[in-house]
Amino acid sequence: MIERYLMLLSRDEILNADDLATEDVPVPEWAPKTAKNPDEYAVRLRMLMGVDRDKFEASTVETKGGKTKQNLANFRARLVALCIINEAGELMFNAADIPALGKKSSRALGRVFDACQKLNGFTEADVEELTEGFEDAPGGASTSD
Repeated sequence: MIERYLMLLSRDEILNADDLATEDVPVPEWAPKTAKNPDEYAVRLRMLMGVDRDKFEASTVETKGGKTKQNLANFRARLVALCIINEAGELMFNAADIPALGKKSSRALGRVFDACQKLNGFTEADVEELTEGFEDAPGGASTSD
């Protein structure tokens, strides 16, 4: 049996690695009305940076008055806004754009959201963990016996 040795990365190699993959996703629903071929229109997604994934995950929880509850408002739009970039590689949307983005076609937004999940390695278990088990108020309905 041949042993294989792994090369340890240096600090500079890690920090200088170009590790944020991108993917273009067709969104004909968002093409200009004057487009002759809407199927040629797409958005470019970039993999989340670690800080952006943490920001997204933290945004799924709200704490008010010592009570913690889920925040699923514009769940899809919030992730999509952190992934869509322009041709220069800069985020296209900011927090103020999320409500408007959430009002776009659920089919188109869902397709882009699904691509964001796949690009970022979100599993079904990750999404379930982000959306499970919070009660809105003490004494609220419980599914446990």
